[in-house]
Amino acid sequence: MSVLNINKNNFDLVRNSEKPVLLDFYADWCGPCRMVSPLVDEIARERNDILVAKINVDNEPGLSAEFGVVSIPMLVVMKDGKIVNQAAGARPKPQILAMLEG
Repeated sequence: MSVLNINKNNFDLVRNSEKPVLLDFYADWCGPCRMVSPLVDEIARERNDILVAKINVDNEPGLSAEFGVVSIPMLVVMKDGKIVNQAAGARPKPQILAMLEG
């Protein structure tokens, strides 16, 4: 499955997802975000059981504020519309996958 680019107009896709959701809050200028992005893309291709989405913090300050994003990249795992796990900073793929299981 491909990565969804989320904004305030299509955020209901995330909020109402029946699948667990991995959200990647990022900015184009952020070096660590550019390190995490290919890993998130890879997870999206490999895992059809989850919804993977990215939110550009520069374009979506309201969603960033709603999630309390103060440092990027920030990865958030949601299930049934609720945050169940989150971590700021670059993470290797095994740690990102572990967030989905926790």
